[in-house]
Amino acid sequence: MKKNIVNEEIMGLPCETQLPLKLNILPLGGRPIFPGIFTPLMINNQEDMKVIEEAMSGDGHIGITMLKEDKENPTIIDIHRVGTVARIIKKINLPDGGINVFVSTLQRFKVRKVLKKENPIVATVEYLQDEEDNTFEVKALTRALVSEMKEISENNPMFSEEMRLNMVNIDQPGKIADFVVSILNIDKNDQQKVLETVNVRQRLEQVLVFIKKEQEIFRVQKKIQSELNEKVEKNQREYFLREEMKSIQEELGISKNSKTCDYEKYKEKLDSFNLSEEAKETLYDELDKFQLMDVHDPEYNMTRNYLDTATSLPWNDDAVENFNLSRAQSVLEKEHYGLDDVKKRILEYLSVRILKHDEKGSVIILVGPPGVGKTSVGKSIANSMNRKFYRFSVGGEHDEGKIKGFRRTYVGAMPGQIIEGLKITKSKSPVFMIDEVDKMNASSQGDPSAALLEVLDPEQNSSFRDTYLNVPFDLSNVLFILTANTLDTIPQPLLDRAEIIELSGYIDQEKIEIARKYLLPRILEKNGLKKNQVKFTKNAYALIATEYAREAGVRNYEKCMDKIARKIVMEQVEAFEKKGSKISQAKIQQKTFSVDVPEVRKYLGKAVFDESQIKTASVPGTAIGLAWTSMGGDTLLLESISFETEHAGLQLTGQMGDVMRESAQIAMNWVKQYAIAKGIKDCAWFEKNSIHLHIPEGATPKDGPSAGITMATTFLSLLMGKKIKPNLAMTGELSLTGQVLPIGGLREKTVAAKRNKIKTILIPKANLRDLDEIPEHVKKGIKFIPVSHVNEVIENVF
Repeated sequence: MKKNIVNEEIMGLPCETQLPLKLNILPLGGRPIFPGIFTPLMINNQEDMKVIEEAMSGDGHIGITMLKEDKENPTIIDIHRVGTVARIIKKINLPDGGINVFVSTLQRFKVRKVLKKENPIVATVEYLQDEEDNTFEVKALTRALVSEMKEISENNPMFSEEMRLNMVNIDQPGKIADFVVSILNIDKNDQQKVLETVNVRQRLEQVLVFIKKEQEIFRVQKKIQSELNEKVEKNQREYFLREEMKSIQEELGISKNSKTCDYEKYKEKLDSFNLSEEAKETLYDELDKFQLMDVHDPEYNMTRNYLDTATSLPWNDDAVENFNLSRAQSVLEKEHYGLDDVKKRILEYLSVRILKHDEKGSVIILVGPPGVGKTSVGKSIANSMNRKFYRFSVGGEHDEGKIKGFRRTYVGAMPGQIIEGLKITKSKSPVFMIDEVDKMNASSQGDPSAALLEVLDPEQNSSFRDTYLNVPFDLSNVLFILTANTLDTIPQPLLDRAEIIELSGYIDQEKIEIARKYLLPRILEKNGLKKNQVKFTKNAYALIATEYAREAGVRNYEKCMDKIARKIVMEQVEAFEKKGSKISQAKIQQKTFSVDVPEVRKYLGKAVFDESQIKTASVPGTAIGLAWTSMGGDTLLLESISFETEHAGLQLTGQMGDVMRESAQIAMNWVKQYAIAKGIKDCAWFEKNSIHLHIPEGATPKDGPSAGITMATTFLSLLMGKKIKPNLAMTGELSLTGQVLPIGGLREKTVAAKRNKIKTILIPKANLRDLDEIPEHVKKGIKFIPVSHVNEVIENVF
């Protein structure tokens, strides 16, 4: 057998070794082993042990190759073809049955021919010599490699002093590259590629790339380590400072920290509460969890806020009723003018509560147009009952979390307005006013109106469960007052749980009294003026009501008076500045001011409503109807004309809804048959002429059936060429047979008619019962004519 002779240095002793061309192959599952290295091998596999025994029985040489993938009984196809020949120096038997073999690796080889494919694998090999170029490039690469490796070894404690000395003592570039790549922490496949590279320059280049990557990883590692050290040092510093603070507090006698104080405060409160079993178990569990938490725990503040909320609720309030009827009546009379029927309904309601002492089902809905005093009535109810008052609005809300709170899993979670109100009032029996319940909207986040059902239902609210608090709380002692502009958009189940009290609009006389008794003192105080410093004449009050604030409520009326007061104050301030005097509130308050019609026109400018805007049916084909909207009652002027056309029929304009369009068609058909029967017009006229019906203020949507008799009157007036009587209005639904059917909102319609100087109102006979609910001062000066058939309407309008 041919032998290959190499010069070997083992343990510093030079010798010559003949390398065999046939080798027993030892597959290794770890990383490849490079030439020129003395290393131990731990062997436990019986087949591998046979390879060692067979090699030691011969010349002691084995071929070491790396497995492509770890495998228990590998064959020739599972190993790389390039490996390292090694000479076995020593073998040590281990107690577990394995062996520890020390080998000295000598040179690269490549498998040429396989003699035995399965373990133990035997093959003939070809030894690979380094292809060295003694060029300046190889020398430069070698120096760069040594320099870069020194930098890594100096900064990395994993490199021993022996490794550094070995690297310095190696003088061959190829061996330097082999040594360096063997100690780098790189992928084993990358190391195998270096092992298979015989060109020294290419090998040096590959190793330099790996060193650069290792340096980059080391820099990132060092940065991370530095940041961690800073955090650890900061925590240690804070720990020592806290310990030092504890010592100082103990010296001063302040032995409790804030967390301990909070814990004791919460426990003391919970011990004093009369809690249900479920609430007690839940809250004490939270308290125990709070005690075990570190103050730096992310959940610490969440739990603290939860306990703050829970311990701020009035768990022990007995909610004893403390009011009498006479006091309640005096409070209502003092704070509100008129509204006699509303006050009567409220006093009836309170009387039952005094007698029965049953607070379940305490829900009131105040319905009326804006500015009529719904919110102030709610406050007065709270004052008359000596209760705390809390108000919030649900107008435009589309999330039930506003009512029932948000889950604590969300960041920034908080309780709903119900629990928040109890927390603020610190009373178990407050008066809650929930505004704008007719303007809630359902969405993907829930339906607020459905959440309100649980709050208002007397069978459920005794154990109301807020989503944030998640323990039952008794709401049966709370008096709920809801406000709305209309009942149409409120769910029926919500209405079923409530006592409905309607507040209609005010007539001019009522507005004047409200302005004199309530609005003027408030406005003078708001603008820095004394009581009685500004006096309005009756004509001034009346002018504001008729020409500047003709709506159902008094909100715009108050704005007009506020504007006048501001103008007066501005004139006085300007007068002081012109004189160069110092502005003095006391001097201004010494003066008195009278506001009459000229001053009103001066300060408020051009009238918003004038006499030309009062609706009158002054020409044939017009009539005045009465309507009810969420803003209160209103008058409608209906206009009609006829003209010849090829396409006869009825045209409707003025943003009429579907119901109103149907009413117009019914009225047209009834009038058509009536006109033909009475000889007013013949069929040929209707075939050649089209009638156009319009309701002015076309930008405002209108709907409802109550304009039926008004439309019929308008058409008949047009066909007969007759005007209707002056200052006359009407309301009533019309059927195809001419019957006049009842309508709703008669009170609001009457108030609107009063504001528009209507003297006669035609109403359905079935609505006579509603007249008793209209105050006498509103009905005064108005003649009501009940009608049951449209023929009666015709007899009274022309």
